[in-house]
Amino acid sequence: MSTEFKAFLVDKDKDGNVKSDFKTMTTDDLPEGEVLIKVHYSGINYKDALATTDNNNIVKSYPMVPGIDLAGTVVESSDPTIEEGEEVIVTSYDLGVSHYGGFSEYARVKSEWVVKLPNNLTLEEAMIYGTAGYTAGLAIEKLEKAGFMTLEGGKVLVRGASGGVGSLAVLMLSNLGYKVVASTGNKEAAKKIEDLGAKEIIDRITENDDALLGSRTWQAAIDPIGGEGTPYVINRIDNNGGVALIGMTGGIKFNATVYPFILRGASLVGIDSVFTPMKLRERVWRRLATDLKADKLQEIKRSISFDELPESIETVLHHKNTGRIVIDFNAE
Repeated sequence: MSTEFKAFLVDKDKDGNVKSDFKTMTTDDLPEGEVLIKVHYSGINYKDALATTDNNNIVKSYPMVPGIDLAGTVVESSDPTIEEGEEVIVTSYDLGVSHYGGFSEYARVKSEWVVKLPNNLTLEEAMIYGTAGYTAGLAIEKLEKAGFMTLEGGKVLVRGASGGVGSLAVLMLSNLGYKVVASTGNKEAAKKIEDLGAKEIIDRITENDDALLGSRTWQAAIDPIGGEGTPYVINRIDNNGGVALIGMTGGIKFNATVYPFILRGASLVGIDSVFTPMKLRERVWRRLATDLKADKLQEIKRSISFDELPESIETVLHHKNTGRIVIDFNAE
């Protein structure tokens, strides 16, 4: 039986301009997939905001429902391993890019994308994390497993500490017991970042300097920014440390030398949250429900109703948000 619901749709007009608005749809309009989910929460990532702009490289086909994150309850499932009524999480893959995503009261997805909600985690908490938190957790997992970052080591740098990935990385690392140095250009957010556990706040790192090799300053770094600030960070990583590179808001290119790699054994670790193998994905989500979960998780979120989505997208596009914006589909 078909169910009517509201979704936020982006489409192109006859002149090629991207337009976005709410639309009434039915479950018959949803793409193919084994699992139908009633969405309770979603979140706004920078990638989602870009999907509403002209000439973006995010949306692969139109029309599209953006939203690379969702959490909700299974309504129908043709996969015997996923039962009706189960609470689940779906992030990344093709969601919100070439497959209708989380900005919708209902979503139909492929069963292999579904992560069952871990114990000790609520659907809302899952979307406070969203792709941002999952990516930060994945970076921590990879840096620790490779031995690039240990509790006995020195300081850990987090770039973009006022953003979604950055603030969650600060929170998780501090919760684990790491000495966190937070880099941000948002002076107004400094006190909040300290409250999340950062031991030191430094200014935004936007470019490299002329030093071929800087002083050994951090044992590791989580870098959601990229651009020409990345080699500055690499040049100051301690012996056998690593940099987890996640994002590109600072640019898609940088120029670096081989010195930190061959003289200090530094490593650059790429973090791809989209096509993570499911066993690793589930392990990271279990950690997000246990040792990476901090008491202050709720403090980095701002809840909005579904109707408030368009104005919040503008906030994200203009980098005026801090922490995570969570869409509560049950809110008035």
